[in-house]
Formats: sequence, structure tokens, C-alpha cells
Amino acid sequence: MASQQSTPSLSITQRRWRKFKSMKRGYYSLVLLVTAYLVSFALPLLIGSKPIFVQYDGNWYSPAFREFLAELPLVGSIAPPSFEPGTKFGLTGPGSESEPNYRELKTEWERQGSDNMIVMPFYPFSPNEDVTVTGNKKFVAPFEEDDSGHVRILGTDNNGRDVLARMTYGFRVSLSFALLIAIIEFLIGIPIGAVMGYFGGWIDILLQRFMEIWHALPFLFVIMIVVSMINPTFFLLVFLIVIFGWLGMASQMRAQYYRERSRDYVAAAVSIGVPTRTILVKHILPNTLIPIITFFPFAVVSGISALVSLDFLGFGLPPPTPSWGQMIGVGLQNLSEYWLVVVPFSALFLTLTLVVFIGEGIREAFDPKVFSRLR
Repeated sequence: MASQQSTPSLSITQRRWRKFKSMKRGYYSLVLLVTAYLVSFALPLLIGSKPIFVQYDGNWYSPAFREFLAELPLVGSIAPPSFEPGTKFGLTGPGSESEPNYRELKTEWERQGSDNMIVMPFYPFSPNEDVTVTGNKKFVAPFEEDDSGHVRILGTDNNGRDVLARMTYGFRVSLSFALLIAIIEFLIGIPIGAVMGYFGGWIDILLQRFMEIWHALPFLFVIMIVVSMINPTFFLLVFLIVIFGWLGMASQMRAQYYRERSRDYVAAAVSIGVPTRTILVKHILPNTLIPIITFFPFAVVSGISALVSLDFLGFGLPPPTPSWGQMIGVGLQNLSEYWLVVVPFSALFLTLTLVVFIGEGIREAFDPKVFSRLR
């Protein structure tokens, strides 16, 4: 008789991951969003006005690759500059000390039959070059040519900037902004809520009163006042949103720790002398991961919406930073140019929909009623 092979039992985490993968809408949304976000860091090699390679008089240059290194976290501070003066490529006359228009330079070398070579990115337009750059034109419609004969897939805006380039770079800015806000909010809200819920007493009362007063402050007015005095930057806006956004997570964790502290396993840990920090981190925290994990995607949605709203109202990132909110504002001011409204709204709708699908999948996969040990 053939011996029956026993299948190893799956852990709760493995079963949750299998449940999440079975929910195709959430799983494929996660794959698509993560892939798009990772690819967005390589945008200088795919979409940009700087060449991937320049071969001139036997020398090789790669401004796009150095631009790619400059935009990477941590690496960017030590990356070499991507600027190359036109004189390095044989240009003379007025303006030759500035960076050349590589699209025109490539066309000129090809016309002359030169042995020099330029390899441009797949879509050779940067998000910030405007009508001051030769060939750029205001309000070029989607799939129409500009003054240099280049097809603009999603057209140009009121300053002659390419809409597709600004959309793709704006995606990276928006998602990075939202992820950073959500992570910092959790890092602040979780320990504060844990202390409130576990210890209670006067600590809980004082922190609750502080949170109520802080929550009553008009968030938008604070932003307006600060922005009127200080030029807004990416990290300044992150700070301003975080100092108000942690309140929700702190309240959630307070409720979770207040409930868990009355459990038998906590009483047993206290009775045998387990340190309080160990109880908070190693015993109670793992049992409160469900609201933390399920709430995270919706915190990302809130972060993206906050940045788009501030940019639309004019209190967000300074121009010419690629911003979906700024693009929506330009579109609403130029309703006759329909693509300036449709494109950013569609991108925002699609991104938020994918994040919500991910959140729904995670919430279903981590539902304790599905994977209870008592079943």
C-alpha cells in the first residue's frame, strides 16, 4: 500500500497571502501599481530630453543615466551632474555654454552624415521644458506634431510642456508623497495610540484632550499661513500633512490596545514579569496588525488626494514640479483644450481605483472571521 503523504499545514500568513492572490482584482492591481512605481524611477532613461548615450569624437557620455542616478534616493546626493555644455560637442556661438537641445543636435548630425551619434530615450521630452525650448508649442493636441515635427502623444499644456512626460513624472511624485506620509503617520500614530490604550489613566486623558484640540485646528488655514511665509517644498508639505494625519491612526491603535490589554495572554505576561516594552511590541502589536495593514492603502489614497487638492488650490509643490493637481487646474482654466482635463483626471481615477482594490483585497484576506483558529 502506498504511503499517504501528509501535506504540510500553511501558516495564517501563508493562507492570507493565498487568499489575497485568489482575489484577482486586488492582486493584479498590486502587481500593476508596484511595477509602475518601480519603473517610474527609471523614467530619465525612458522619457526625457537628455540622451541615453552620446558618442562624440570617440568619447562617450550618458547624461540620462547620470540624471537617473541623481533622482534615486540616497544615491542622488553623490551622483555626478548630468549637465554637459554645448561646447563639449563642438557647438560655438551664443548660448553654446548652456546645455544643448539634443533633439536638434541629433537631427543636425544625421543631416550632415556625421559619425557622431546620439541615442535619445523612447519619448524624448522632459516634463519641465516649455516654449522657451525650440520646437515646443502651446496647446498641441494629442497625436499632433509640434513645430519640430515631433508627435506629442498627449499634447502640450499652456506653457508648451509635454503632458505625457508631466503625467508620468507626476505619478512618481504623487505616489512617493503618499507613501512617505502614510509611513510617517503610522510611525507616529502607532506608539502614541499604544501608550494611550495600554496605560490609560491620566496619560490617556491628557493625550486625548491634546488630540481633540489639535484636530480642531483648521488644517487648510495652517497650510495657507505657512505657505505664505515659506516657499513650499516636498518635505515641508509632508511635514504639514503628517502633523495632522497621525491623529486617525493613533485613535485606531488606542482602541486596539485598550481592547487587547484585558486579554488573558497580557495578564499572563504581566504576572511572570515580562517588561512592558516587550508586552507592547512583541505580544500586543502582532495582534493589532490587521487594522494597520488594512488601513495603509486607504492612507495612501488620502495622501494622493491631499497633494492633488493642495496643488489645485495653489498651495502645493512649487512650479514647474510635475503635479496632477496643477495640471487639473490648468485644464479647468482651458476647458476648450479637453485633454488637459481628461488626462490628469483619468490618471488620478485609475491610480486611486487600483489602490482601493488593493485595500479591499487586503481587508478581505486579513478578515479574522475567515482564518480564525477556532474554525
